Amino acid sequence: MAIDFTLSPAQKKVQLDARDFAENVLAPIVRDADREPDPLKAFQMTKPAYVDSYKRGIAFCMLPKEYGGGGLTNVELILAAEEICAIDPGFACTVLVNGLGLLPIWYWGTEEQKKRVFTEATSDPTGEWIAGYGASEPAGTPGGTANFDTPLPSPAGIGVTAILDGDSYIVNGRKYWPCNVGGWDGQGANTSLYVVRTDPELGGTEGLAGLMVDRGTPGVTFTTIDTFGHRLTPNSEVVFEDARVPKANLIEGTKGNGDLLINRNFAWSGPVAGIAAVGVARAAYEAALAWAKTYTAGGPFPIIHHQNVGYVLGDVAGKIEAARYFCWKAAHYIDEHDYHGELIGAMNKVYCTESLFDAVYKCMQVVGVNSADKKHMFEKYLREAAIFPIYDGGNFGMQRRRVHGVLASPDFDPRALMDNNYVEFTKEMETIDTIATPTPVGAR
Repeated sequence: MAIDFTLSPAQKKVQLDARDFAENVLAPIVRDADREPDPLKAFQMTKPAYVDSYKRGIAFCMLPKEYGGGGLTNVELILAAEEICAIDPGFACTVLVNGLGLLPIWYWGTEEQKKRVFTEATSDPTGEWIAGYGASEPAGTPGGTANFDTPLPSPAGIGVTAILDGDSYIVNGRKYWPCNVGGWDGQGANTSLYVVRTDPELGGTEGLAGLMVDRGTPGVTFTTIDTFGHRLTPNSEVVFEDARVPKANLIEGTKGNGDLLINRNFAWSGPVAGIAAVGVARAAYEAALAWAKTYTAGGPFPIIHHQNVGYVLGDVAGKIEAARYFCWKAAHYIDEHDYHGELIGAMNKVYCTESLFDAVYKCMQVVGVNSADKKHMFEKYLREAAIFPIYDGGNFGMQRRRVHGVLASPDFDPRALMDNNYVEFTKEMETIDTIATPTPVGAR
């Protein structure tokens, strides 16, 4: 039969190998690292686990085998991701960003760039090699990057500029929230892919590109951001002051298409973020269920025997199952459509992350005030679940707007996803809601 939710032996092995790593290598360090007040030190405490994941092939499992990567399909990737995220989604985010930083090189880079960067990434004897990805910028007026594809010139949209000067780009400006870019010591990842503006006079659908900035580039400084959730992955503020980057580091196919790079990246990561929410909700649900089967709340029998508790936990279990299979569907779609899934990736990320934030809180209500005691894990689950809807292309600022742009297109087929048909994401679907009086999609 065409539809079969039974994992193949190879898929089951990926899942179980990831579970073994998560439960036996990652889990023992998570609580102490999460409680470390210094965000850079907290990240550094995960380094032994990262090196282990590198040696197991997890750290670059998403890269194609022909370039030294693990060659996992997107379905296999999210099977592994659920297991890791059930223990700590911050660590999983570090691995995810390796993909966000490097996959665009696979999509749009030259053969020389692919071989050079991927070989470095996958053949490090120390197992410490890490990649960063930077699109977001500081809040302000103007500021932020939710409207990165606005047709308006600078200063609207992306503010970091990369101006060609001979055989180099001169980079100036600030990024805020990029992950991994500071590396293990806060001095830079091995390489990071930044979305920059190569022509300040052009709007976001014409003037953006992807530029690799390598560790040790003069004029680049990093400050680690202190976050309330996902504390084991490093977010940074990055300041560029006349940083000179070789022209050869521009991903040629992204010139004028940095907008599509952002949309495609967040389409790929959509079901990964969705399954991360599944993993955290699963952990909260299993903890709440175990609590309900032993805790009496002063009554004569465990609270699981009360209808309300059973009904609430049953609803939570249903949401987790529904979200998991939506993630499988989205990942399968991306596998079948050349790593494109701009519509389904956004829909999946929005639905799963918002539905399962509520599920985590419902689990806390079942446990009651005891869930607020930090000796239990519920406060961590809540902090992690709260991050999902606002990171990785925020649900309000990026994800829903992408869905809106596709649905508003005059050629959109509302049954396309049901029929597994390719939904092409074009520049005509961008810019919606980015200016005060937008031109309707398809009316140009």
